[in-house]
Amino acid sequence: QVQLVESGGGLIQAGGSLRLSCVASGSIPIIKDMGWYRQAPGKQRELVAAITFGGVSNYGDCAKGRFTISRDNAQNTVYLQMNSLKPEDTAVYYCNLVTFTYANYWGKGTLVTVSS
Repeated sequence: QVQLVESGGGLIQAGGSLRLSCVASGSIPIIKDMGWYRQAPGKQRELVAAITFGGVSNYGDCAKGRFTISRDNAQNTVYLQMNSLKPEDTAVYYCNLVTFTYANYWGKGTLVTVSS
């Protein structure tokens, strides 16, 4: 079984920065992709950013130009650096992991609240 534990969420003022981390543990197969999704109240879950095993990143429109995703394959960890945060970035941020056999795992989420 694979467990994903997110950290780094919290309350931040608009314009500030936060860095989210997600560590995978357990019976970890080779990880293909790791990423971050978010879900705001009353809205669907959306892609924030994802990164392949080789380091190729992909960003959702909500993140382009402000957020940066990175990963440490040796530590089974993915990071999300979020800058210039806006109140509309308020959401629960979920870590996602996809294996090379396309098994899909999710963390329980970390809440980010951006005040105006």
